Amino acid sequence: MTEIQYTPERFPQIAADKLMTVSHSLAGPWFSQVDWPWLILPLIKEIILQIGPTLPKDEYEQIEDQIWIARDARVASSASLAGPLIIGHETEIRHCAFIRGSALVGDGAVVGNSTELKNSILFDRVQVPHYNYVGDSILGYRAHMGAGSITSNVKGDHSNISVRINDVRIPTGLRKFGALLGDQAEVGCNSVLNPGSILGARCQIYPLSMVRGYVPEDTIYKQNNNIVLKNSPLTE
Repeated sequence: MTEIQYTPERFPQIAADKLMTVSHSLAGPWFSQVDWPWLILPLIKEIILQIGPTLPKDEYEQIEDQIWIARDARVASSASLAGPLIIGHETEIRHCAFIRGSALVGDGAVVGNSTELKNSILFDRVQVPHYNYVGDSILGYRAHMGAGSITSNVKGDHSNISVRINDVRIPTGLRKFGALLGDQAEVGCNSVLNPGSILGARCQIYPLSMVRGYVPEDTIYKQNNNIVLKNSPLTE
């Protein structure tokens, strides 16, 4: 793989507004201010600190410094919450969820049993319900991670992460970057999304998969990087 000179116009398939419906996150306006959606990751803490004080006090309660929770959200008493943090309307934070800070969780989302979350944005209706790790990642509207699936956010050699699209490698300049999940992406149980993975809208990842690079929208990722269009004939 060779690094090349590149521009966002050359790779429109990974633009934020192609992957996600940005209106389904309080962070939506910030995506238009960066060339690449992963450049939001270093800004998440500051975005939350800007949004938090502006939230309507009749809708959100500031339970402690830098933590705002919608009054109609349900948060288990066993959940561990650290700020900066915003939890949206009708969102459910279940038993023993571990939110480590710099997390913006949208409306109608589920952060489930023993799920760990840090430096991430979950759009509205995202579900990470069972034993998930989501770090340095952005999950689009109604994205879902099956039980035990995780985002791996640091390379083994701790070098900077690149995004891979076919034979192109786009350097991100980030040492920590998990994954970007497009709207309604489905990740099968016990799958691993390697650092810098990008899942297009409505794609489906088979259980027990190890994903690296870009998975196009409306496709199914099978084993060993076998990717087929949805509703295409079955292949062995």
